[in-house]
Amino acid sequence: LVKYITTYKNHDPFLAPCQPSNPWQTDHDAYWTLNMRRVEAPTKMRVERWSFSLFELLTDLRGRDDFKIFLKKEFSGENLAFWEAAEELKWGTASSMSTKAETIFKTFLAPGAPRWINIDGRTMGLTVKGLEHPHRYVLEAAQTHVFLLMKKDTFFRYLKSPTYKEIQKKALSPETHSFSPAQLQQNAQNRSPGIHPIILWQQEEEEKAKAAAASAPVDVKAVMSKIDRKK
Repeated sequence: LVKYITTYKNHDPFLAPCQPSNPWQTDHDAYWTLNMRRVEAPTKMRVERWSFSLFELLTDLRGRDDFKIFLKKEFSGENLAFWEAAEELKWGTASSMSTKAETIFKTFLAPGAPRWINIDGRTMGLTVKGLEHPHRYVLEAAQTHVFLLMKKDTFFRYLKSPTYKEIQKKALSPETHSFSPAQLQQNAQNRSPGIHPIILWQQEEEEKAKAAAASAPVDVKAVMSKIDRKK
């Protein structure tokens, strides 16, 4: 607990002020703008947080993008790609589960797969057997295995790499905003209703699904079958 508090104390909004200002107090959106999901130049605080753990790095999409750049240079991106595929299966729709499971098997687990992952035989056996009747957590053991591999090896190499050092140099350190009472009142008057992040995420997922459906090949037999049923 002491170690956790020492590590996160400057990143806890209850213990340290938000930079450049707390949007809940000032009605100013600079904090949200600087910390958008895939902003070009992240803040120094955000980049520092990536170094705390692999979990922090992967749960921040901007950090994950930077990690992918590093893995691409090392020709070792299959573990992260599998981890992401397992996340998509876990949080995706039930209707797409079987198709995603089959794609994951062919891409990462089948003998001679193009992005074959190196996991122990027991985990591989349990995973392949589970994929015969796929469910959301069928890849949990294999996903945990590759996560630990990345945590013990590639994560620490990333932190020492030129890729991470470059993003540290590029990161922003915003100056603290100081608002007068009159400015705070003006900010409140100019406040506009925002969209909840979850709604934004749902909209993004819907757009991705529409794009995937538009680019997918048309199943002529299925279309003709629907027409026949209508007749």
